[in-house]
Amino acid sequence: MFRLSAQSTRKAVQRLAVQARHQSTSSATASSMNAKNVSMAAAGVVTVGALAYFSMESVDANMAADGLHPPAFPWEHKKSLATFDHAAIRRGYQVYKEVCAACHSLDRIAWRNLIGVSHTEAEVKAMAEENEYTDGPNDVGDMFQRPGKPSDYMPRPYANDEQARAGNAGALPPDLSLMIKARHGGADYVFSLLTGYQDPPAGVEIREGLNFNPYFPGGAIGMARVLYDGLVEYEDGTPATTSQMAKDVVVFLSWAAEPEMDERKKMGMKALTLLGILTGLSIYLKRHKWAGLKTRKILYNPPTPKKH
Repeated sequence: MFRLSAQSTRKAVQRLAVQARHQSTSSATASSMNAKNVSMAAAGVVTVGALAYFSMESVDANMAADGLHPPAFPWEHKKSLATFDHAAIRRGYQVYKEVCAACHSLDRIAWRNLIGVSHTEAEVKAMAEENEYTDGPNDVGDMFQRPGKPSDYMPRPYANDEQARAGNAGALPPDLSLMIKARHGGADYVFSLLTGYQDPPAGVEIREGLNFNPYFPGGAIGMARVLYDGLVEYEDGTPATTSQMAKDVVVFLSWAAEPEMDERKKMGMKALTLLGILTGLSIYLKRHKWAGLKTRKILYNPPTPKKH
């Protein structure tokens, strides 16, 4: 009797273990199915979101938002083997000095940077001495004014940004040191902006104090047209047309943004020449020195046993 009860108890325990194992297996399967369903749902949401994003038509790339895209001009200094036109840099500096410097600064350019580029050392010293700079303190602790030196940076037209805004109807004239790099389109954009002033088309209203220029984002720019035919008189006799002055000042600003470009190209030519020589030497050594060693075949002839 006790033996039967023990056997029945053992069978009952085995049945419970089988049921528990079946329940754990089914729960694991259900959890894996749930995880798979969640992953599929997340993938579906991501796919639908991506399709909705790429199918949107709200991307605004018209003139009113970003400005008219400037045409590409064949700038000589952009060619791989060409340098800056230094005569154009000198004329461009003249345009900047007589026209642009009234509102725009050139903070990153010192007088000495012009030496050997567009002016001689004597000319640069004379131009620097025309400006007064605050220096000091002196022996009694006071600041004083002194003539400029080639090591000084070009003076600002305004003492601070607030004064610049007050003198330009609330607009802050940007510094031109890196303007070519700072604007999308670079030299093409600046040239198009300087020569692109025109009357607004029908239906376009421009606020008072602003000017219509299709190349400027929004079409309304606070800076009025500043370049007109004959505005400056070039020292070399070049006709001072609007496009000529715009071209020259853009070349000057391109140099101001990258004054090391000529040296960089010269160093690049030296590096390419050296690499070419080393490449030729490597090919020669590979074909005439190492080819015989790498392609030789080594044979081993075992000694034949002697007959007794």
